Amino acid sequence: MSAPVSVVIPTLEAADRIGPCLGALGEAVMEGVIHEVIVADGGSADAIAEVAEAVGARLVITPRGRGKQLAAGARAARGDWLLFLHADTVLAPGWAAAVLAHVRTRPECAGYFALRFDTQGNAPSPAARIVAGWANLRAALFALPYGDQGLLISRALYDQAGGYPPIPLMEDVALVRRIGRRRLARLDAAAVTSASRYGADGWLRRGWRNLTTLALYFLGVAPERLARRYAPGEYGGR
Repeated sequence: MSAPVSVVIPTLEAADRIGPCLGALGEAVMEGVIHEVIVADGGSADAIAEVAEAVGARLVITPRGRGKQLAAGARAARGDWLLFLHADTVLAPGWAAAVLAHVRTRPECAGYFALRFDTQGNAPSPAARIVAGWANLRAALFALPYGDQGLLISRALYDQAGGYPPIPLMEDVALVRRIGRRRLARLDAAAVTSASRYGADGWLRRGWRNLTTLALYFLGVAPERLARRYAPGEYGGR
């Protein structure tokens, strides 16, 4: 291993669903690929402190908001490389080798994973394949991977790009736009993300909401307003 990797995971009432994400990191921790795991929690009332302690992760308590939490986790990290993951994302087998290959051969670039959805053992529906396919195409064509695809980035490049902005939504898009197409590369592994929100809202409806949220962000709508539109239960009414 040529550089230690710090994993940063933002959480909010995620103690009951972060287990698979942490479990996928276990072997890499034992092998020394991962230097540390940081759970950046936005003030949960659940058992996240006990979960973090059980797996040897560092818990950082931060103001609520994914951008603020990711930035706080990055400030606390001691690794030369940072790997940002969502709490409901599970890295597929082979991810550690892909990370090592990237660190060794493309240190000037940030990396992201191919997106797949967790369909709980069932064959992916046509809608699931369409949504994942669009996400991977968007990342490839427009250099716009979302946070559920993970982000592997050197500390030097992260600092040069200005890090995550303290906004509640689109913090992932804001950062990768500053990184730029020439400094982004797809890793040869997948990030398997929970499909629960899509299942609750409907695949096409949720996909359309994501697309229109991105368009509104590019048109200059404030991220705080977009957050209330995207997830009213988390951020309050419009």
